[in-house]
Amino acid sequence: MAEDITQEEWQEQIANDNNAVILDVRTEEEVEDGFIPNMLNLDIRQGQDFLDELEKLDKSKKYYVYCRSGARSAQACTLMNQMGFKTAYNLIGGFMNWDGETAE
Repeated sequence: MAEDITQEEWQEQIANDNNAVILDVRTEEEVEDGFIPNMLNLDIRQGQDFLDELEKLDKSKKYYVYCRSGARSAQACTLMNQMGFKTAYNLIGGFMNWDGETAE
């Protein structure tokens, strides 16, 4: 299942989910400008490499996916569902509108 969730839902769910994986699908350059702490970065623009890396992940965990604005992460969630991931949440508005904790 892929689902769009708000920042509030995202922060609340991650706080209560010890099975959560935060997935950042932006480029390395974008990540250098800041990111949500404890994330895993797989650049969706890497095409097949991105899919190969996804295949290595535990599909039973819950993935919280974000990019800059929410477009690439929505695409990533769809791909993940097609690959058999049970749960992928897309952060509405992406990192651009994130006002939670960040790291550099």
